[in-house]
Amino acid sequence: MRHLFLVLLISATLSQAFSQELNARVQISAQQIQGSTNKEVFRTLQKSLFEFINNRQWTNNIYAPEERIECTFQINISELVSSDNYKGTMQIQANRPVFGTNLNTVLVNHRDVDIQFQYVEHDALEFNETTHGNNLTDIIAYWSYIILGMDYDSFSPKGGSEFFTKAETVVNNAQNAQEKGWKAFEGQKNRYWIIQNINDSKYSGIRDFMYQYHRLGLDKMGEKVTIGRSKIADSFKLLQKVYREKPNPYMPYLQLIFDAKADEFVNIFSEGPPDEINRVYNILTEINPANLSKYKKMKEH
Repeated sequence: MRHLFLVLLISATLSQAFSQELNARVQISAQQIQGSTNKEVFRTLQKSLFEFINNRQWTNNIYAPEERIECTFQINISELVSSDNYKGTMQIQANRPVFGTNLNTVLVNHRDVDIQFQYVEHDALEFNETTHGNNLTDIIAYWSYIILGMDYDSFSPKGGSEFFTKAETVVNNAQNAQEKGWKAFEGQKNRYWIIQNINDSKYSGIRDFMYQYHRLGLDKMGEKVTIGRSKIADSFKLLQKVYREKPNPYMPYLQLIFDAKADEFVNIFSEGPPDEINRVYNILTEINPANLSKYKKMKEH
């Protein structure tokens, strides 16, 4: 019995050690806060958030240390609402390795402008999947699920559905929250609309793009550049179809892709057959005119 107990204990310990999915860096800046505010509280919060994100088991899957998703949560506190209530913004970034190379590709690069939370130094950071409690941990959980969903979608067709459903649950739980960012009427590109777009079947082409672009395109470029690049070029038709149907005039899900990928698109198609470059250029300038100046660089080589 004692031997069995030790085996179970060791197995549980190993499972816990290899179960965390995110390898997150957390940065908190409060340089805009003037006066005699205790700056130590921000260092304490940064450490607590680091532990909250990296020590939590977000899925039921087992991850080896080298498989954890590299991500960054950078919080810029700009306003002290009260002695323990803060407002600011958060930049969320996440990467994924490209198979057969030593390169990473950006999955998420988004600035959330609706950050408000209450924190008293040394308070425990907790997250409950069934209720809205701590607004900061709910925001972190929401974006963690978005990161996981985007990552899983890039490895298998619509593989991230489970995590997008969890992100939607976080939003639904927060419909009575006082803080902004959770409701439809509070903006056109906030957390509500991003997950609403992702889970809307009218945007399924974007999720198909995530798989074709990454697994069938980027991951193949390490073996055969021309084949991988051709698959990527074809994948833009999926985005074009969604854009032309315009299920939402603001389409924050599509914007989420461009925020993460525009520079990478340029790097990939700075070389290649002229007809392929022209085809990609025409699609991208149609569906993402805001980045026209970037896409013009494709044709300068």
